[in-house]
Formats: sequence, C-alpha cells, structure tokens
Amino acid sequence: MLAIDHGPDGKVVISGRLDAAQAGAAQAFLDQVEGTVTLDCSGLEYISSAGLGVLLKTQKRLLASGGKLRLAGVNRHLQDIFGYSGFDQLFEIEPAR
Repeated sequence: MLAIDHGPDGKVVISGRLDAAQAGAAQAFLDQVEGTVTLDCSGLEYISSAGLGVLLKTQKRLLASGGKLRLAGVNRHLQDIFGYSGFDQLFEIEPAR
C-alpha cells in the first residue's frame, strides 16, 4: 500500500511501499508537482526498481525546468539502495534523524 499527498509544510509526503503495483499512481501524482520539491520519505518502507524509475523520471522533468527533487527523512535501508543504484549522486538526500 502506498500513500502520497501534499504535507502541511509544503513537502510531498510518501509512505508505504513504492513498487511496480504503485508506481503508476505515484508517477501520476508526481507529474503534477513543479519547481523544487522535497519528498518526505520518512514513512517509505520499501522502493523497487519501478519506484526508482518514478523518482528518476520526476527528477529529470524537474531539472529540465529549473527545479529538482530532494529526498528527506531517508532511512538507512533506503540510503543503501540509493547508494547501490548510484541515485545518491542524482539526488540531494537528507537522512532520517
């Protein structure tokens, strides 16, 4: 199950599992955001390669228009996945506190 919505502080909050079954819904939501967007990942438990594709597509689109996607609240497990995939070089990542 995945939940994604605008948070009270202007961030986009994502929680649950971002896998192939949820990638379409996540992409449809993220296709609507503009500018520099902070994605609060503190509730994100899992991300698959399809989920990584959603983030990459969103990052490319935002960079083309002068914005970017920042990832915040990233837990240790997800930090490892971003490191192994090289995504730590593509995104500004703020670890979970």
